[in-house]
Amino acid sequence: MAAFGLTPDDVAGDPVEIWPENEAAFLLFFALRSQWRIGMAGATGLDYCALFHKMDRMDLTPGQYEEVEEQVRVLEFSALEEINRK
Repeated sequence: MAAFGLTPDDVAGDPVEIWPENEAAFLLFFALRSQWRIGMAGATGLDYCALFHKMDRMDLTPGQYEEVEEQVRVLEFSALEEINRK
């Protein structure tokens, strides 16, 4: 953790439950954890080429595809807020 500038307090907290309807998006977001676009000011967002490549292999209906994409976008924006908070 120290290599990334984190302390135990940075990652401490209560466990959270992932609701079944959000599980696919969470697992996809987790799978993309190393696929961030980085600029001079730090992280700017996920690499959507990688996102769409993974989603294309998930056998989703068009409606599910849009829903999972939007759920990942919510996770991405929340992560960016947290990353840029400090």
